[in-house]
Amino acid sequence: MARPVRISTFATPALRFESSGRVFGQEAVDRMLAHWRAQLAQVLPARPDLIVLPEACDRFPDHNNEERFEYYKIRGNQIRDALAGIAREHECYIAYSAAREVEDGSWRNSTQLIDRAGNIAGIYNKNHLVIEERTRWGMLYGAEAPVFECDFGRVACAICFDLNFDELRLKYAAQKPELIVFSSMYHGGLMQAYWAYSCRAHFAGACCGLPSAILSPTGEILATTTNYFSHVTATVNLDCVLIHLDHNWGRIRAMLDKHGPKVKMHDPGLLGAVLISSETPEFTIDNLIEEFEFELLDDYFQRSLDHRHASGNIEGTAG
Repeated sequence: MARPVRISTFATPALRFESSGRVFGQEAVDRMLAHWRAQLAQVLPARPDLIVLPEACDRFPDHNNEERFEYYKIRGNQIRDALAGIAREHECYIAYSAAREVEDGSWRNSTQLIDRAGNIAGIYNKNHLVIEERTRWGMLYGAEAPVFECDFGRVACAICFDLNFDELRLKYAAQKPELIVFSSMYHGGLMQAYWAYSCRAHFAGACCGLPSAILSPTGEILATTTNYFSHVTATVNLDCVLIHLDHNWGRIRAMLDKHGPKVKMHDPGLLGAVLISSETPEFTIDNLIEEFEFELLDDYFQRSLDHRHASGNIEGTAG
């Protein structure tokens, strides 16, 4: 059954002070709120299911450390709660990435996933801080790699420097999320495509002031912001799986011959893996896997590894 999810993401640069002067306290909070209300107004008419905001989306880069934490103390949950109101009014999820003070007074760099009712569906704390986030700003490293069950699918989060570390990526790959939400101050380059493909998941990146894109599980860009527009909205279909062409050629042909436009097979080329999806409410991708006995990509790779390690199959071990 096709599971379309409409995603909006932002490449909006950080909000800086104007030449009129610096702002502090509640005035700074109010200015930030007005800024993000104006940004969100550009995508809300498209009725997205999920909106992804960049890392530290409500931070003023012009504040020094002391000013920044004074601002955070006054800000509290005001911006989160305002976003929750928008999520509730427009019945969408919002991934809000910001510095967060927890009950014991310590700090985290977090993505809070707000659901359609304005509630917190889950919180991800950045696992891999830049060292200065700990030594200079007092943040603590996150310890968990949760995957959140949303009404449209399974969502994992990553923040900025996280994208460099296999430790986190492998935790997610084992949990099989359907979408990775990436809020960041840096882009990551080829790592975005690598994470999408290796986790077999769609990927939605929101990179502060940098191109922000939505990628498929084959690592290909489906939609991206441009030099003209710092936001983009696209619909992806989460009812899909990756399979290898080996042993599946005839099965793919049979599927396409029988179901025509109700199914899709996308070949990115050169990879050996293709993405198949259900494009109809009549059946799901799991129904197709069962009907045509498709071997999934990870199952094929595991079978290949098992065969390599079977008794007598490695040089020097054959009897």
